[in-house]
Formats: sequence, C-alpha cells, structure tokens
Amino acid sequence: MKLGRSFFSLYFLIISIFIVFSWMLDEVWSSYLEQDIESYTGYKSMLLALSNYLEKHPEDQWQEILSKAAKQWQLPLKLMSAQQVKAINHQNHDVIKEKDTHIYYDNDAVEIHHRINTGGTVIVLGPAKMPTRPRLEALIRVILLATLACILFFWLRPLSRDLDQLQKTAIEFGQESFDVVAPEARSTMAAPMVTAFNTMASRIKRLIDAHKELSTAVAHELRTPLARTKFALEMLACTDDKAKQEKYRKAISKDVCELEQLISEMLIYASFDNDKPELNFSEESLVDIVEKQVSNFQQFEQKFNIVNLLGNDRVEVDRQFIGRALNNYISNAIKYGNGEIDITIMKSEDHCQISVTDNGEGVCDDFKCTIFNAFSRGDISRNRETGGFGLGLAIVCRIMEWHGGSASVVDSKNGGASFMLRWPIKQFPA
Repeated sequence: MKLGRSFFSLYFLIISIFIVFSWMLDEVWSSYLEQDIESYTGYKSMLLALSNYLEKHPEDQWQEILSKAAKQWQLPLKLMSAQQVKAINHQNHDVIKEKDTHIYYDNDAVEIHHRINTGGTVIVLGPAKMPTRPRLEALIRVILLATLACILFFWLRPLSRDLDQLQKTAIEFGQESFDVVAPEARSTMAAPMVTAFNTMASRIKRLIDAHKELSTAVAHELRTPLARTKFALEMLACTDDKAKQEKYRKAISKDVCELEQLISEMLIYASFDNDKPELNFSEESLVDIVEKQVSNFQQFEQKFNIVNLLGNDRVEVDRQFIGRALNNYISNAIKYGNGEIDITIMKSEDHCQISVTDNGEGVCDDFKCTIFNAFSRGDISRNRETGGFGLGLAIVCRIMEWHGGSASVVDSKNGGASFMLRWPIKQFPA
C-alpha cells in the first residue's frame, strides 16, 4: 500500500532525532576522552608499572627491557631524554598534563609521555590509537535503535494511513461530496478523530439537506397563496360589485392567514431542527398528559375514547415535548377523521406506547414511508384544504428522536390511520 507523505515526514523526523541524539552522545564521549586523563587509565597504568619495573634494574638494561615489552604488547614504546622530549614539536596537538604523565592527542592519535622518577628519562608511548567506546556496547546501541525504528514504523503506519484517509475525506467533503464517510480507523489514536469527523459530517449533511428542502418547500408553498392574493387584488380593483369585492377581500384575508400560519410553522420546525434541546425528564402520569391534551380540543365536536392499559404507573418522560407530539397527532386525527378518535396508552416490553387512531380514510401505503418528512402531504384530501403544511408530523418525528424512540403509522381496525409514539422508558410504581 502506498504510504502518504505525512507518514514518511513524521517517521524520518523521529528517526533523525534518534540519530542526532546518538551522534551527540558520541561527541560528548569523545570530548570526555579528550579532556579527562582517567580515560587513558589502561595506558597510564601500564606505563606506571613499566616505570617501576625499570627502576629496579640498572639503567643500561632499560632499553632492552623496553624493547621486549614493546614487542610483547605490540605497542610503540621508546626511551627519550628530557632534552629530546622538549625538542618535539607539539604545537598541533592538544595536551593533558598530570604530574609525571603528559598526554598529547590529535584526531584519533595519542602520544603519552611518562617520566621515570629517578631521572630525566621519559618513556614515550605512541603515536597510538585513541581509546574508544567498547564495540559491543556500540553494537547493542545500534541494534536497539534499529529495533526502535521498526517498532515506530509499524506503530505510525496505521496512524498515518488514517490521517491521510481523513484528509482525503475532508477534501472531498469540502468539495460538496456530502455523502462521503471517513473509513473506520485502524489506529486507536485516530479513531476518536474519525468518529468526530463522521458525526460532524452527518450533522452538516442533515442541516444542508434540511435547508435545501426547506428552501424548495417554502418557495413552493409561498407561491400559491401569493398568486391567489395577487389575482384577488387585481379582480378587486376591476369590479364595483360589493358582493364580489367582499368575496375577494375574504379570499385575500384567508391567504394572508395561510401565509402567517405557514411562517409560524416554519419557524417552529426550524427551531426543532437545530441542536437537540435539554430535555427535562420527570416522573409523570401519561393519563394526565393525554387528558390535558384532549381538554385542549373540547371545542371540536369529536368523540374521544381514552384506553389506559398502563394502569396507575408513572413514567419518566419530558412532559412538554411528549405533550407537543401528542397535540400534533390529535390535530391530525381531527382534520382527517370522521368524528371519533381512540387514544390508547400501553406498555410493550421495555417501551411505552401511545397510539392515536381516527376513523377517516386512512393513509395509503405509498405515503406511509414519507408522511413524517417535512412538507409531505398525501392526496388532495390531505392538503391545505384541510389545513397544515406537512410540518406537524415532521416535528413529532424529531421529538421522538430526542427521546430515543420512533413515530410510525399503521392502518387501524376502524379503517382509518393509527399514529403511534413509542420510546424506551423507565417505570415507577404508583
């Protein structure tokens, strides 16, 4: 698989840091060797022992003893007088001095002078190779760095792949490909970012779709009453008949009321389409909520039948929003029913359910899948002639989403439609 540029940039950055760090360690070590005479302990100890050994023998045997030692240890050893040592030019060398031992070094070469205590004779070792770090430790260090490099490679590779995929998805999303989704992350470090991006993208897509839907629907909904109003105004200006003038004035007033109602419903739906509000759950009696909503429609000549299969149990619910959803259901049943409405409260496993059933003509199967969409209406019998703009059920659907439940419609036994609210809820004994 082709790796992205970001991966190699990050990988080589980390490896470069380790290489530079290793090089700095070597420089510090070399500096320590150059500036500390204790780094030459091996050479120093050997020369001190050789000096003590020579002092125990006659001076005329020193050269012979030194030659044998040089041959045995394979080191460049020689004897020089103090005058000969002073004649040596060490201007290009750095020097370390400690009592009877002087060390002269340049690059990787070192020359050590050790004065024999009994006189001015000096043992000279060198030029010899400067002491270095043990090779075994250096090899172990290289192996560790190589192992670390491999670990970093396999650790950063999925992270880099996820970041590259996320970048590609973000670019496509920015080019208005709103259906694009970032692939599942392989790296645990990138997973929260991918999840957050997909959530954000889904929310943005939903808002854009809702905006387009609302814009299209508003343009369509406003055009008809405005056209009727314009026609009525033209006709009103062309006639002197009082009866016709009154007719056109009523038509204009009706269209203005329709526009006002449309704008009001759109504002409500727009507010419901924003971020989820803070829900205030409390222990409530669903029977009380239903009876409260039914009392708001007493001015209509409807027969309400409330069936309580839940008993006196109280449930945890947001009273305001569930009441709003139930209100929209009842309004819908009054508009499209034939005077009789059944409201049933029941428990289904771990869910609570309220159904509102009318005895109207029902909902055709093709319309059931879109009835909860904004501005959706069925045939002519279910349009503005009976009121509404297709926003009431869309609001119900949004409320049930907030409750983690669902809104649905099925055919009723009475031949009409049965609209249901269903959501998971806790129960508390009465």
